[in-house]
Amino acid sequence: MEHFYLITNEAKDPQGLYTERITAYLKKRGGSVVCMENTATAFDTVISSNGEPADNRSVSGACHGEEAAQCILVLGGDGTLLRAARNVMGSGIPLIGINLGTLGYLAEVDIGMIEPALDQLLTDRFTREERMMLEGQVKKQDATDENFALNDIVIVRSGPLQILTFHIYVNGQFLNSYCADGMIVATPTGSTGYNMSAGGPIANPGAELILLTPICPHTLNTRSIVLASEDEIRIEIPQGKDGQQQTVEANFDGSHKMTLQTGDGIVIRKALKTTGILKLNTESFLTVLHKKMSE
Repeated sequence: MEHFYLITNEAKDPQGLYTERITAYLKKRGGSVVCMENTATAFDTVISSNGEPADNRSVSGACHGEEAAQCILVLGGDGTLLRAARNVMGSGIPLIGINLGTLGYLAEVDIGMIEPALDQLLTDRFTREERMMLEGQVKKQDATDENFALNDIVIVRSGPLQILTFHIYVNGQFLNSYCADGMIVATPTGSTGYNMSAGGPIANPGAELILLTPICPHTLNTRSIVLASEDEIRIEIPQGKDGQQQTVEANFDGSHKMTLQTGDGIVIRKALKTTGILKLNTESFLTVLHKKMSE
């Protein structure tokens, strides 16, 4: 491949040194690169529904007649890559993360290995993985809204510190009522994120399943539940303790939130679209996991 989009995190590359380094290296080796903002609006401007560049280009560095990008380089950390995944969903263009953060499970290219990684991309020495995503539909009395997540959809309190109550249904069948600080619904990709921190299981990112993990459950016998990817989860927000109204937030990959109150609910299922992730490392998932857990 030779045509790239580059998304950068200005907070982690404030002077643009790594951005310039990557851009200069690709151009020197005959590649083309366009720097993009990490917003859905920016990608809507240059990517049509079939992944081809649109005619109306307003992004810095873009011009008429460019070839369609074959890869999106995401410079920053896992959070930057998660935002990019939601913004470009449906474009069909795979992503690869260059880690400027701390502990990165998604952004696999370390900062000291930028040039060798770019050489692998330029010479097509990589594999592509399709990662499962989640679709969440927030249902209120007067409206329905939806969004998507590559890692997880996390429901937590909004406002004063209090125990939350959730009613959980799977495929229309009542599963259980939980009293907890929150609820995590994660993909295998997201299993090493908040889900892991909350004591949930770690799954191979190539698997297709849904993890349901309560956050600090107020009981001794509540555990994570592993569901099939075809299962549909409905989480209802009932009245709280002593009949009080509950107000919670549904967070999609930690960057987009929707507010729910008593009487509202959210339906979560496997999304029809996936996120393409390019892998350069030939090590197994277990080997990489061992290294990350030893850091």
